[in-house]
Amino acid sequence: MTSIRVLGPGDVASALELVDRHPVVDVFAGARVHASKLAPGRLGGELWGFYERGELMSACYVGANLVPVQATQAAARTFADRAIRRGRRCSSIVGPAEAVLAMWEVLRPEWGPARDVRASQPVMALARPPAVAPDPWVRRVHPEEVDVLHPAAVAMFTEEVGISPNGSDGGAYYRARLVELIRAGRAFARFEDGDVVFKAEIGAVTPHACQVQGVWVRPDRRGRGLAARGMAAVAAHALRDIAPAVSLYANDYNHAALGTYRRVGFTEVARFATIMF
Repeated sequence: MTSIRVLGPGDVASALELVDRHPVVDVFAGARVHASKLAPGRLGGELWGFYERGELMSACYVGANLVPVQATQAAARTFADRAIRRGRRCSSIVGPAEAVLAMWEVLRPEWGPARDVRASQPVMALARPPAVAPDPWVRRVHPEEVDVLHPAAVAMFTEEVGISPNGSDGGAYYRARLVELIRAGRAFARFEDGDVVFKAEIGAVTPHACQVQGVWVRPDRRGRGLAARGMAAVAAHALRDIAPAVSLYANDYNHAALGTYRRVGFTEVARFATIMF
């Protein structure tokens, strides 16, 4: 017998056990659960739990994104059915490919067409010192440098996602999130002549893993090894100060980026898919 319901603070122990089974893969949802302890005002959305014979087997974070966690095929389809009844409020579905694509099969007739379907995105992880020498010029961004970092962050987002983050609010939310990461010591960059030539941030963080996002090299400096040494520096900082494992994911067609991450020492541990609206 199966059932589905919204999880709350009383479910935090079982939810933590679920997201921590594969913390490198489920770091996004894991970060939300660890930080909020499922308090509704802090979670930033809902966490749906899928039960089999009374045991929590799968979950789905429901906020700006839909993010399945340890979702079986039955759970993925159940989450999708519930999402249809709720109505689309998310900008993407992202997570383990098998679950995301199973959800999309159910959702597509109601929510399609998608703006973009990225069906195969390697998830890579590193839990040991980088295999290349870190760039000594990559450092944490200071709060007063947000105006220098912000244009590079907007350029990265626009290039990666295909739309500008400066939406209906003029980019206020995106900038606020960037400020938050800088203040938390999780934004890194290499500056030359007052300009950013490499940057990356640590987004989601749990006690077990953290996730690199927003990796970007200024176009005129690409192909010169900045990315590998820069990523090595970010990974070294993260492993020392933030979490015992560092993860990231990239599109399977981005051969240059994947090659860079492999040189640094990242290895593939799973595959994601992303459906963008």
